[in-house]
Amino acid sequence: MFNNSSSQFGGIPPVVKNLLIANIICFIGANFVFRYAYTIFPVYYFDSPMFHWWQPITYMFMHGNINAGGIMHILFNMFALYMFGPILERIMGSKRFVYFYLITGLGALALQFGVQAFEVFNITGSVSAKSVLDFNFETGMVSSKIDGIAKSSFDTLASIYFTPMVGASGAIFGLLVAFGYLFPNTELYLMFIPIPIKAKIFIPIYIILELFLGVSKFSGDSVAHFAHLGGALFGFILIKVWGIKRPGFWG
Repeated sequence: MFNNSSSQFGGIPPVVKNLLIANIICFIGANFVFRYAYTIFPVYYFDSPMFHWWQPITYMFMHGNINAGGIMHILFNMFALYMFGPILERIMGSKRFVYFYLITGLGALALQFGVQAFEVFNITGSVSAKSVLDFNFETGMVSSKIDGIAKSSFDTLASIYFTPMVGASGAIFGLLVAFGYLFPNTELYLMFIPIPIKAKIFIPIYIILELFLGVSKFSGDSVAHFAHLGGALFGFILIKVWGIKRPGFWG
């Protein structure tokens, strides 16, 4: 995917290798072994009755259901981790790379929660909609506790409270930003574009596209674009705060 044959990219360091294995095991387990995985391990809005304390970590190792595009979801994320992760782990060191991966994943969730809380506040005047929504755990049905709420507002609240988020994409966007910052002139070869594009051009365009899609909210778009932006933002902040510099071996 990038135009460099340096041996610095050779092999897979331990953290990247273990992350790849963990994500693949979780994907197989969620789809073929543990039938309730997609109920308890994805992350829900922090005020949702479906939210549990472990979800901000476990959601990063979950990917979409195999019957709903999950294969492409995990393939894209793991391919990006495989391509960009090794060189970043070698530069940061394994321990710091683990922190970077987890913090960007949590940062992705923090921004997503912030956007959702803003939407809930605009509808209810509070970041909590428990006074508006009633969820029946026996039937799985969501209803309104008050009369007169607009259908669009009710649908938005129900979606925020009971639509889970999965995937390592937030952390992956953190890796993309780190790679683009450290190796801005590296040429990337993309499957859908026949010519190489430098990282300093491709990655900002990709982030702007995510911002556009997140703000536009096209019908049928179930991607958590603001989570991607959160991962990118926290990735950039960490690179700057930690003072990570472009390595000298890179020509």
